[in-house]
Amino acid sequence: MRILVVDDEVRLADGLRRGLEAEGFAVDVAHDGVDGLWFATENPYDVIVLDLMMPGLSGWKVVTALRERQVWTPVLMLTARDGEWDQVEALDSGADDYLTKPFSFAVLVARLRALVRRGTPERPVVIEVDDLRLDPGARSVTRGGTPVELTAREFSVLEFLVRRRGEVVSKLDVLANVWDDAFEGDPNIVEVYVGHLRRKLDRPFGRASLETVRGAGYRWRNDGQ
Repeated sequence: MRILVVDDEVRLADGLRRGLEAEGFAVDVAHDGVDGLWFATENPYDVIVLDLMMPGLSGWKVVTALRERQVWTPVLMLTARDGEWDQVEALDSGADDYLTKPFSFAVLVARLRALVRRGTPERPVVIEVDDLRLDPGARSVTRGGTPVELTAREFSVLEFLVRRRGEVVSKLDVLANVWDDAFEGDPNIVEVYVGHLRRKLDRPFGRASLETVRGAGYRWRNDGQ
């Protein structure tokens, strides 16, 4: 099994290389995000160990770039930061697992073996409707080639509507698929997010893709007109 370790802490990276080689892995090492991205795109790996904070390119940017290039090699993110939002951002960027420094080497090896056993999972394909391009893997959206920044919830609502484009979906449909069964808030929260999507994806581009169907719900139109 072949592993790429990307970490700017030279002693840590070299220690990981020696330890992983002793466990039977073949290991390549890079000490910054730029080199790590090059290694990861030029060579096949079973798993990548990626530091979060690095010069050149951060771990976030590396894993996002990999997913944008449809490199789906499993990534385990390493970081000295243990904030929950750092973990959320790492996983939302496309990482498959997360380990906080200092960590147990035995736990690291166990998690790497688990990722290798799981293999390279099938990832979401890019969805294109007219001039809208939605990439679930990279969690990115463009309209007419222009990037559009969405929050995580806005992205989820958009993805649900676009995957069911041409169909009318009710507020309850959206709530059941984007929120969860425990949600006890006002169903009109869906209207709020529909409004956000119109302001970001329709009005600036002279479009009316997101329709309200009176008494029924919402529909993303196929023709984007």
